[in-house]
Amino acid sequence: MVTRDGREYLIPNEDLITGQVINWTYSDEKVRLDVPFGVSYDADPASVREIAAKAAAGVARVQKTPAPVCHLTAFGDSSVDFLLRFWIDDPSKGVVNVKGAVLMALWYALKDNGVEFPYPQSDIHVRGPVEVVMAAKPDA
Repeated sequence: MVTRDGREYLIPNEDLITGQVINWTYSDEKVRLDVPFGVSYDADPASVREIAAKAAAGVARVQKTPAPVCHLTAFGDSSVDFLLRFWIDDPSKGVVNVKGAVLMALWYALKDNGVEFPYPQSDIHVRGPVEVVMAAKPDA
């Protein structure tokens, strides 16, 4: 089997006979794409969902029906995590390029609305006094 992005997979006959096979290309060319992303815990999740869906809807090749949707998926270590889901109907024109266009639109839409992308952070708690020793300067 060859995927739309040119990858080849070998499926054993036993899997085809004993398992369930879903043919996603039989009835139409629509392809669902998912873009996971995370934002700061300071962001309003409802606003983020709306901003993300509108950003994806503004990209030319993204289908209007079904409309793009954004779901909150997890509370991560450093971010509130979302999944932006949208559909295209022309995968032969490329999938990575439209996904990149959606990511670019998402980046600017979130920045324009003051939503920050977090950086992983760690808090260090020191229990008790810490001895500080100053090293002597070497003679030059």
